[in-house]
Amino acid sequence: MKLETVGNSARGGVLVFVTCFSPLAHAATAQVDTPGVSGSAQVEPVPQTVGRAPEADKNGGPPAIETLIDYAGVLTPKGKFVIEPTLQYAHSSVYRIGVEGYSVLPAILVGAIQVEDTSRDTYVTALTTRYGLTQRLELEARIPYVWRTDSTLTRNVEGTSTPILVSSDGQGLGDVEVAGHYQLNQGPTGPYYVANLRVKAPTGEDPFGIPLNNNGLLTRLPTGSGFWGVQPSLNAIFPSDPAVFYGNLSYLWNMKRDVGGDYGKIDPGDAIGFGFGMGLSLNDKASFSLGYDHSIVGKPRQQLPGEGEQVVPNSRIQQVGSVLFGYSYRLGARTGFNLNFAIGATEDAPDVQLTLRLPMTL
Repeated sequence: MKLETVGNSARGGVLVFVTCFSPLAHAATAQVDTPGVSGSAQVEPVPQTVGRAPEADKNGGPPAIETLIDYAGVLTPKGKFVIEPTLQYAHSSVYRIGVEGYSVLPAILVGAIQVEDTSRDTYVTALTTRYGLTQRLELEARIPYVWRTDSTLTRNVEGTSTPILVSSDGQGLGDVEVAGHYQLNQGPTGPYYVANLRVKAPTGEDPFGIPLNNNGLLTRLPTGSGFWGVQPSLNAIFPSDPAVFYGNLSYLWNMKRDVGGDYGKIDPGDAIGFGFGMGLSLNDKASFSLGYDHSIVGKPRQQLPGEGEQVVPNSRIQQVGSVLFGYSYRLGARTGFNLNFAIGATEDAPDVQLTLRLPMTL
């Protein structure tokens, strides 16, 4: 069987927005020769300000910033309500060669060679809401809608059979998430630390409840993982004029579930994640950001009826790493525009992922 997790990695939203940071002009003293006066007189410098210094939060929070890593960020001010519609697209392609046979000589293979070329496209629209409950505590909720399509082309290298194209799709409600974010320190010197706790509910259609066709394949693609997930994480945000640096550590615990039937109990495996990056202000409205995000996903385990728990056959630890680029623009006092572009750096990561966000503060 093939186990598949849908949802968490598809979240993105995720650019850096930094208030404009500009160094102040250096004041200087001048020596002026005055007729009839011995020596020279000191002229008091007139300090002049160029640009704007970082705008600290009135409640002691860090400067306004949105990071490339979706579970990092700065808290919403107390009493403020943010609505953030999101549109995300991800594309993945996998090219596999399967060999069934044996080698009589290093260059001669006896057996069948099968090639599979798989392409996957995922579209996610989501509505995220955040509310500043106190000066240090923020609550968040996210409701996604997922549409997926897969196509697999299978053929033999020998060309003895006609290539077979298998396509499938699925759409529906994804896995709903709720989260809490708490700022641990006030600053303003040194980095700011934010503790996060995210919970993912299995509200999307999971692969275990979808009927199979005559070939043993799912009749439609799932839109959810089918498992509860709990993810604690810690963010560090360090303003350094004219940039803001950030980092994140996280652990995703996917809860074991008794699927029933021939599946038994399944543990989809936990994940350890980390990320880091930098946001750079371009002017008082625009900023550019770059970063890296990586997750290490453990092997899934299965316990069949009447047997002990064991690792799912042919499974392996997955390394999901992406290089991130972002751009943010402040459209107005209450509205922003964020565009994020991610390129897969490892085999298990999506080839490309685009995320558009429009946060609006009420």
